[in-house]
Amino acid sequence: MKVRAMVCHAPGAPLVLEELDLDPPAAGEVLIEIMASGLCHSDLGQIEGTAAPFPFPVVVGHEGAGIVRATGPGVTGLAVGDHVVPLSLAECGECTACQSGRTNLCDRFMAELGTQTPRFRLGGRPVATYAGVGSLAQFIVMPERNVARIRADVPFHLACTVGCAVATGVGAVRNTARVTPGTSVAVFGLGGIGLNVVQGARLAGAAVIIGVDRNPAREASAAAFGLTHFIPADGPDPVAAIRTLTAGGADYSFECVGSTRTMQQALSATRPGWGCCTVLGVPPDGEALAIIPFELQLGRTLLGSFMGNIKGRSELPALLDLFASGQLNLADLVTHRLPMAEVNAGFMLMKSGAALRVVVSFQE
Repeated sequence: MKVRAMVCHAPGAPLVLEELDLDPPAAGEVLIEIMASGLCHSDLGQIEGTAAPFPFPVVVGHEGAGIVRATGPGVTGLAVGDHVVPLSLAECGECTACQSGRTNLCDRFMAELGTQTPRFRLGGRPVATYAGVGSLAQFIVMPERNVARIRADVPFHLACTVGCAVATGVGAVRNTARVTPGTSVAVFGLGGIGLNVVQGARLAGAAVIIGVDRNPAREASAAAFGLTHFIPADGPDPVAAIRTLTAGGADYSFECVGSTRTMQQALSATRPGWGCCTVLGVPPDGEALAIIPFELQLGRTLLGSFMGNIKGRSELPALLDLFASGQLNLADLVTHRLPMAEVNAGFMLMKSGAALRVVVSFQE
């Protein structure tokens, strides 16, 4: 079938609206009409070529929500008409990792990573999809194990955010760091993921939630998610300020910027003895994190987390239950809604710091 999609042809090039050929769903796959897609900094890294794991040309976007329009042979858990979120991380439910209760990194998915045949073509040439999703397209084809069925009463422009920002931020608090009530949390970077770390910390019962950002406007916007203190990232010494506020260091810190320098700060800002730092930001390709071993020997822990360690098919839909019950704030997260024709302007809004989350749609 013919599908309109936003394609990046080369690093640093603006996205171009193209008409692509899309293969129909094969066995175990579904066809999804994308109704809304959030823009993420990791998409921007691919577009600019700074963190670009997928070949060009590529359809970016991995934070989508839509409706199943067709199913291939053997699909049992999804039906035409289901509201869904496509997932950059699969959950087969059968491998050792899926059954371990310890990780969301499906063994089957990891073994097949990078071997999938692109489903889009332009003039006979394959077109890649960012994170295996490519949600800046009218329609996409996904394996059933990469699709979460969601409740139908949540608007698509809000539902799409759980596919990355909400899952990564809230999940990292609850599943990776396991923040406990009455503790202190420092969040470096108050973008889409950082704000969801903030509200995840609030849900976990943290007593002190400190945000560090170079944009002073984020202080007011983050307060709606549960922030208690704000520290300018370009201030004299954010680490010292956090240590002062917490009488020695935060119990937990989260890096949501994608800067190795900020990762070092986030680790140093945690309390000796039991401080835990979780890295969520994606740095430019090739960068390495330098750590002073003594900081770890003092009892600190450094963790990584992919999509908040949330299993996509079985656990991610519960995030929208939290929204429906009034516990998660998604409405204030989406500050801009744009038609797909304005997607390049949407990325500029995000890059400038003027937006929290931009959501675009072919239907607007």
